[in-house]
Amino acid sequence: MSSSLLKTSRGTWRHLKFFSLKWFLSNPLHPNPNPRTPLLNFNCSFHQCKNDRFSSFSRRQLDSPSGSGENVRFFGSQVGLAQPDEPSTSDGLTVEGIIRNNWSVLDESQSDWRSHASSIALSIQLIKKRLKWRKLLDSIEVLSAELNKPDIWEDAVKAGKLSREHGFLTGKMEEVRAFEQELLEHIDMIKLAQEENDKDLELESLNALMRVRRSLKEKELEALLSGEHDSCSCYIEVQAGAGGTESNDWASMVMQMYKLWAQRRGYEVTIVDEMPGEVAGIKRATIKVDGENAFGYAKAEVGVHRLVRISPFDSAKRRHTSFAAVAVIPIVGDGSTRVKINESDLRIERFRAGGAGGQHANTTDSAVRITHIPTGITASCQNERSQHQNKASAMAVLQSRLDQLEMARQAQMNAQHTQSLTDISWGNQIRTYVLQPYCMVKDLRTNYEVSDPYSVLEGDLDDFILKYLSISFDTANK
Repeated sequence: MSSSLLKTSRGTWRHLKFFSLKWFLSNPLHPNPNPRTPLLNFNCSFHQCKNDRFSSFSRRQLDSPSGSGENVRFFGSQVGLAQPDEPSTSDGLTVEGIIRNNWSVLDESQSDWRSHASSIALSIQLIKKRLKWRKLLDSIEVLSAELNKPDIWEDAVKAGKLSREHGFLTGKMEEVRAFEQELLEHIDMIKLAQEENDKDLELESLNALMRVRRSLKEKELEALLSGEHDSCSCYIEVQAGAGGTESNDWASMVMQMYKLWAQRRGYEVTIVDEMPGEVAGIKRATIKVDGENAFGYAKAEVGVHRLVRISPFDSAKRRHTSFAAVAVIPIVGDGSTRVKINESDLRIERFRAGGAGGQHANTTDSAVRITHIPTGITASCQNERSQHQNKASAMAVLQSRLDQLEMARQAQMNAQHTQSLTDISWGNQIRTYVLQPYCMVKDLRTNYEVSDPYSVLEGDLDDFILKYLSISFDTANK
């Protein structure tokens, strides 16, 4: 047998022995007179094999004080054993037990499994807090009862919405449970490797713990997204403030920043509408960002963004201040829109789309602008070649804007959308970007700042978003 095959066989055998023991300890076929402790009653004879590397580990667990092997209690003397519905290691250690042990959390580069385990346990605890764990479990139970009613599908729209909500919450719960189980299994493997002096297995499990630790940092951010529409895709609108060409150029830079940010996160970006400036940049633009939690993250960017730089459009090389406003609208997309649009309330205008000119000039009136007469809200699209496609896209934007307006009115939160696009001036900014005479980007809501504005303009926004969402969550849950 080749050395590589032998190594693989030994590794497989190590894992098989561990999980066989784990199954043996938890197998419901064996009676347990006290289900709150892992007690096993049976008559057994353990094969005393001198060369079996697993036998010394197993015999210590099977030997009873009388030496008979009967009424054996596995790890029963340890404090803080798991409850029946709480995952634990083979010696009864739980996630809560790890937190109570108060192991030091060191840098990731330190090869200390207790440090990794403590960091993971604290992350799980924080995620549960942000998810409002007990409320989440209660909601799943209520939704399950609703979905089990025999007449639930008589209202297909309601049933579909309940089913999606149940699936979403259940997915959150199962994801946290999976991280708990993975943590505890790796701890078991490390302890087994140390007992058997297996350095390869110990290193493999240690690296696995480090990967879990890193993954949970991203999940901590996701757990901040608990709003009704946080999981939805969204539209991002950017509008230039007063200042002519300078502000138009800044609005174009802001829009490009969000395109790059969305692409970094793996979202699909589509240009819905764009009104170019007279010399450079844009007066207004709208993009559609498709992806899970797009609205939950992007909502942190709503407000006025201020730029300070030496203007490339000023021959005197003076320093200029420019403003651009950002609004974010969720795309509900489940048929549960709150506003019904009547055709009689719409004014539809068709016009020739703008472009680069020459062979790219549009020779037909394919662009569409739709105005909702009762509210005065407009939406336009000129990106598609077909007038029908432009109309459909404009209607989708208009529907989302009306839904957002209605939600804002009902929840008394109209400042998020309307104020961000109407009051674009000094004193209302949420973030300042300074390119000259020094370099800095500072969020005025959180006081978080960085000294590299160019990386931020290239889409590196996650730290700003995390800080804002964290402070908003803590403030709302005081």
